[in-house]
Amino acid sequence: QVQLVESGGGLVQAGGSLRLSCAASGRTFSKYGMGWFRQAPGKEREFVAGISWSGGSTYYADSVKGRFTISRDNAKNTVYLQMNTLKPEDTAVYYCAADRTVWGSSRTPAPYDYWGQGTQVTVSS
Repeated sequence: QVQLVESGGGLVQAGGSLRLSCAASGRTFSKYGMGWFRQAPGKEREFVAGISWSGGSTYYADSVKGRFTISRDNAKNTVYLQMNTLKPEDTAVYYCAADRTVWGSSRTPAPYDYWGQGTQVTVSS
């Protein structure tokens, strides 16, 4: 069992930056690929970024590539999402999730067994 808690969301102006954190409980964190998803009102949950168990492989949605960076610190049981050059269309609730495989490469929610409660990111124009 893995419990995930996100933090770091907030209100920021367009062009600004935020860093999201996702703290995981349990001693098996390093065995999971991890992903970040987001969901805007009236829209489906969408993949943002993923990272393999070691951090050696990362994956990004085209809409955030070059602006967002996913990373992890297995010693701290934490995964991060650095978000730069934010746009109003990035406004959403952001969720971290643990992938039942070690890869974190799936762009659909199905393989992710554990989810955090979400953190709101609002980007004003």
